Amino acid sequence: MADLRIKIGPMEFRNPVILASGTCGYGAELEDFMDLSELGGIIVKGTTLEPREGNPYPRMAETASGMLNAVGLQNKGIDYFEKNIYPVLAKYDTHVIVNVNGNTIEEYVELSRRLDLLTAIPAIELNISCPNVKKGGMIFGTNPASAREVIAAVRKVYHKTLIVKLSPNVTDITEFARISEGEGAEAVSLVNTLLGMAIDASTMKPKLSTVTGGLSGPAIKPVALRMVWQVARAVRIPVIGLGGIMNAEDAIEFILAGATAVQVGTVSFINPRSGTEIVNGIEKYLVEKEFDSVSRITGIINRN
Repeated sequence: MADLRIKIGPMEFRNPVILASGTCGYGAELEDFMDLSELGGIIVKGTTLEPREGNPYPRMAETASGMLNAVGLQNKGIDYFEKNIYPVLAKYDTHVIVNVNGNTIEEYVELSRRLDLLTAIPAIELNISCPNVKKGGMIFGTNPASAREVIAAVRKVYHKTLIVKLSPNVTDITEFARISEGEGAEAVSLVNTLLGMAIDASTMKPKLSTVTGGLSGPAIKPVALRMVWQVARAVRIPVIGLGGIMNAEDAIEFILAGATAVQVGTVSFINPRSGTEIVNGIEKYLVEKEFDSVSRITGIINRN
């Protein structure tokens, strides 16, 4: 058997496979299909300070080799999370990470501060692909100064493992990875969804109520893989790769490109057992290639 353990900051994961935010709910939704303790971790759905209703329907659309979503971070807010969701998550035998969202720096800071107090949550994933309502809706994650400001502010109040989730909708994603590293993040995760749209020719209307949405699935994998490779060469902190990972071979490609860990997302809608299948597939690959640990192949294409 190969050693699948990996480290991100002070955290040790039993394997490099993590369920991605927004695709596994709060974990319970997939318990009938897999043993969550067999995973490295789960990142629960995006959480905000106040409750959000999300965007009007329709807010999901299937596309060629992927899907568009514009759910709009529907959730019941941190008060409900602390009272009703957290007690359940605290019982899971795997790392539970919360995806953190806000419309202002103050919202990010307050939410992070409260999550810092929850002992069973060892890390947060800071989603900086949100609009800054105080600056005309500009996305934090596409403006270097805004990205630096929000990461630095959260770092001051959050004392556990900080993962920054990066947007691919930028000219140079390595710039944002370096900013994250410089402001004290223990890791970066990439990529978030690409901006896309779909039109129904029969109705002559957009398929999403918001017109545009986030594209995920196999269609974005080549872009995600390229960006992970670039970022892994630009920073020293661990990189968590995601974007179109459908099977173990896809996950292995991200690891070879430099990802310490991977996130499994859209494929869970097609095959809810995919997370554990990918774990087993990575181990089988390592054994066949005669590698004793997954760390031996991390970023190997840069060592040849």
